[in-house]
Amino acid sequence: MKLRGVYGAPPIHTLKFDKSGSMSNVSALLNIMINAARKAARGLSRDFGESQALQVTKKGLADFVSRADHAAEQTIFETLSESRPKYGFIMEERGEIEGSDNSNRWIVDPLDGTTNFLHGLPQYAISIGLERDRQAYAGVIYNPSTNELFWAEKGQGAYLNDRRLRVSGRQDLNECLFACGLPFAGRPGRDRALAEADKVLEATAGVRRFGSAALDLAFVAAGRFDAFWERDLNIWDVAAGAAIVREAGGIVTDIDGGGDFLSGGSILATNSEIYDKAKALLK
Repeated sequence: MKLRGVYGAPPIHTLKFDKSGSMSNVSALLNIMINAARKAARGLSRDFGESQALQVTKKGLADFVSRADHAAEQTIFETLSESRPKYGFIMEERGEIEGSDNSNRWIVDPLDGTTNFLHGLPQYAISIGLERDRQAYAGVIYNPSTNELFWAEKGQGAYLNDRRLRVSGRQDLNECLFACGLPFAGRPGRDRALAEADKVLEATAGVRRFGSAALDLAFVAAGRFDAFWERDLNIWDVAAGAAIVREAGGIVTDIDGGGDFLSGGSILATNSEIYDKAKALLK
């Protein structure tokens, strides 16, 4: 199977699949996660760009959830449950489902970047993480529009399609590109977020706000961004991306330097060279 590049460009990589449709060079666990993401992507790809036809309900001010979102989550839930029936879940739309396996939980965001998706912007992703013993253990982030598949498992490295990933090696903040999230209408924390962004803009090569925390983290792992920070996030926003960044050689904590970024509500992910400088800048 050839994965085509951005917006129909020539193939970037060729992934190797066996007769069952599994990738031949990854673990059984990752194959399950990748298969779930690929299945969910079929429906999202059909609906992408058709925002006027989607059955959209308002979940909150400037925060929408679509029929496509729910359908993708159902597909992921069914696929993962069939393969690992004892694992629990935390999902954006249906919440927490306890499993008989107390060590493993799937962390699922079926459509990260919903607003982008509904506006026809190809910056959205399916994010599937595995939390093992309350630690980010494995992650898959897939953008159907670009066919970029980011994946990692603890101790096995991080990959974009079949290419090994490493975070950037930039050391000087004035050469670094940061990504962030900014609160939209109706969300608290805007003054603090703008103040932080102003400090980062003063010290770096720039700040990007793309609207998908999962892809922002994947881009840190790929060396496209040197750092990403955001507050008031949920576990499904960061679980997969954190695993991928760490396996790519990056550092992931909460903004204050603590280890509880999965439930603490904030995250700072950087390459290994600028972490202390980035943390001090945001303090």
